[in-house]
Amino acid sequence: MSNSVWQVEVDRATPVEWSRMLDLFDDANIYQTAAYGSVRWGERSLSRLVLKRDNEVMGMAQLRIIRPTPLKFGMAYLRWGPLWERRCRTLDPEVPIRLAAAIEEEYSKTRKLFVSILPNAFTGSPRAEVFQSAFSKFVRDANGPGDIYRTFLMDISPPLEELRSKLDAKWRNKLKGSEKNNLTVISGNGREEYRTFSEIYSQMRRRKAFQTTVDVDEFGRIQEALPESQRLRVLICQNEGVPVAGLVASAMGESAIYLLGATSDAGLNSKGAYLLQWTLISWLKKHGIKSYDLGGIDPEGNPGVHYFKRGLSGVDICQISPFFVSESVVSSGVAMIGLGIQRTLHFSLGALNRGHFIKQPAARS
Repeated sequence: MSNSVWQVEVDRATPVEWSRMLDLFDDANIYQTAAYGSVRWGERSLSRLVLKRDNEVMGMAQLRIIRPTPLKFGMAYLRWGPLWERRCRTLDPEVPIRLAAAIEEEYSKTRKLFVSILPNAFTGSPRAEVFQSAFSKFVRDANGPGDIYRTFLMDISPPLEELRSKLDAKWRNKLKGSEKNNLTVISGNGREEYRTFSEIYSQMRRRKAFQTTVDVDEFGRIQEALPESQRLRVLICQNEGVPVAGLVASAMGESAIYLLGATSDAGLNSKGAYLLQWTLISWLKKHGIKSYDLGGIDPEGNPGVHYFKRGLSGVDICQISPFFVSESVVSSGVAMIGLGIQRTLHFSLGALNRGHFIKQPAARS
């Protein structure tokens, strides 16, 4: 399309307009929603960039802007973006290239910010190849292994019978056991379901006494702010009407992410977590989801959770490392200090949890 007219619009989309555009993309995710950004970081800290071709939306990116002083330096943080996979369309390779150029131009060259991008792409995937090519002018972050997001990624496009046959034998047996325990599962995306989950999670926190960066109340506020099409899916497992386990996941575009899980005091022997995961997978398939991210693993720090998730027989995979770009020495220096502090706190929290013998996978910030 040599005669096409490309346009870049910055900070023109309202939260409602942004949410509507987000539903156009197969690579949409919870971290790029207006609700997540505004609740977690504040609406005034957000910047939204939209790439259009002939007035049609082709790509988008929501960034957090961090300025420690009124002076012209700071950081722009893009989490799990940008988005460029339009539904039911073949990717135009020019789109991610133009998105990378627009992000660099607006935030690095014009605003003089240190730009950090945490990509929504996994090593070895076609999307990772596109990302690395489009952002070739950016610098790859030389993170240590502990800083890279690692997860099990399930391809849930095969028939349910095939997915069930691939489950680890012990996991499948425990699923059968849960199905024989007369458990029931209710699900929804409303306030009542999330309130019930929060109560289960609070019981688990009191029982295990672990430290975590996960804020269940914050996710509750995000749920309230999300439009219907993007709301979190909440599943509650009951035993004779008593909640025994809960699960919270996000399903957008073609993928889903497991965000939160908990078992109540009354549900320790119910095996409800197995039934919840299988019920969710069945629901995701019915709604056209093709891949399921099991939400992060830490084999050494949290072997119990790693063992449970491994039983679903997903692929053990890592997120590609972040990308940086900056034309400001001051912004680069400030950003590096901030990132160093963040990683130190992340390590300290992990050490604290190991000292309490409670090991939680690190939440993505």
